[in-house]
Amino acid sequence: MIVCRFTRDLRLEDHAALATAAEDGPVLPALVIDGELHASLQRSPHRAAFYVCAVRALDEALRERGSRLVVRRGEARDVLVRLARESGANGVVWSARYDGAGARADLSLRAELEEAGLHARCVHDAPAVGPDEIAGGPATGYRAFQPYFERWRSLPIASYDRPILLRFASSESESEALPFGEEFGVTGDAGNVAPGRALERLQAFLDGAARMYATGRYLPSTDGTSRLSAHLSFGTLALRTVVRATQRCLDNPFLLNEERRSLRLFLRSLALRDFFMQLAWFHPETDETALQVRMREFTFAQRHPHLDAWREGRTGFPLVDAGMRQLRETGWMHPHVRSVAASFLCFDLGVDWRVGRDVWERRSIDDDAAIANGNWQWIAGIGADLVQHPRIYNPRRQQLLFDPHGEYVRRWIPELAHAPFHDVRERVPMLPLYDEASYPSPVVDHAREARAFLQRYRSYAALRWAGAQGSAATEG
Repeated sequence: MIVCRFTRDLRLEDHAALATAAEDGPVLPALVIDGELHASLQRSPHRAAFYVCAVRALDEALRERGSRLVVRRGEARDVLVRLARESGANGVVWSARYDGAGARADLSLRAELEEAGLHARCVHDAPAVGPDEIAGGPATGYRAFQPYFERWRSLPIASYDRPILLRFASSESESEALPFGEEFGVTGDAGNVAPGRALERLQAFLDGAARMYATGRYLPSTDGTSRLSAHLSFGTLALRTVVRATQRCLDNPFLLNEERRSLRLFLRSLALRDFFMQLAWFHPETDETALQVRMREFTFAQRHPHLDAWREGRTGFPLVDAGMRQLRETGWMHPHVRSVAASFLCFDLGVDWRVGRDVWERRSIDDDAAIANGNWQWIAGIGADLVQHPRIYNPRRQQLLFDPHGEYVRRWIPELAHAPFHDVRERVPMLPLYDEASYPSPVVDHAREARAFLQRYRSYAALRWAGAQGSAATEG
């Protein structure tokens, strides 16, 4: 018998750890709610509600197969050793994490289980292609996305559906109650988040919005993205499943050119998740440190007089504020708006990317530190694919381009629900007169702050370049 510990892989379909466990005999499915997981769920009510429903759906799926989820609360090492001894299991299998802290915890757990006389295996499940499965790349992984993507898309995607040897153990091990919202301080329900519902969403997306993804991904007022991030974060759907389904769509010879281009761009966005996971895998220090060594001494502020306005969605820049309010109310923000809101924090306010990451971690359903770190460093200009200058978004221009009639803004900012958006010079939205009860005026001058940041950035880069040249000359 082998214990399969479910973590952020809450499904039975296309499950690498479950398939690996099945190779060693009957599988005992287990879930451990340790202190770290409990704290993460307490921080975000949206996350807790999603997780509770996902675990319930997993237990129901197991019961349909004559099994059940054994739930225990406590520290993973103690719980798993005790459960293995109670049930007669000779080992534990679980899915790997990719952020530095998670990878270190996995390594420590493996050592502790082996010290207790148990076999311990931690396998790749979250990425479509594991970090160490991309042969031929740099020993420390790819630091630029394009060469990584070229290699990634040439590789076959494994499938772990319905392993032949899979059978669940008939165990009398006691189980504690399934997780429930109240223990994390919430009473909400995320609805049906079972794998079947995730597959339905995926198929609907591939049949519809995915065919227009090239343009639809930028439009926050429409549902042009897959909305699968929470399912992928908690593993109610395997990324491998999504990639293979997308590739099958691309095999359709009757696709229009725009449809084919859109599907390829969606596939590229899936590869970017794997890219960020492999970056964190090979560079665990990037949990708190810039990937780009030469940017590690570039300083961002920890505070700003208008930081709370950014958090609360009251900066006076409607697109930024609508995104922050959407995140607060739903636990999700449109992907392109995320980039604009993150850019505003880092460049208009000059605030450290880690401050923004931590704010979003407390509000988002998603719980994937490796991807969050990769995305935030990418926007802040200190991570992968460092360009000559940071990507600074003009929030008014972005609204003009992608929400010109204010549909998205009106939806999330009640103060502007009836405000006229006139097509005037420079096509800047005309906002109502301001008073204490209305929508605020802009807290900063975007053009001035962007110029000031770029000047500081260029001065820093010039000094770093001069220092590097001096070192090279000395060494020569």
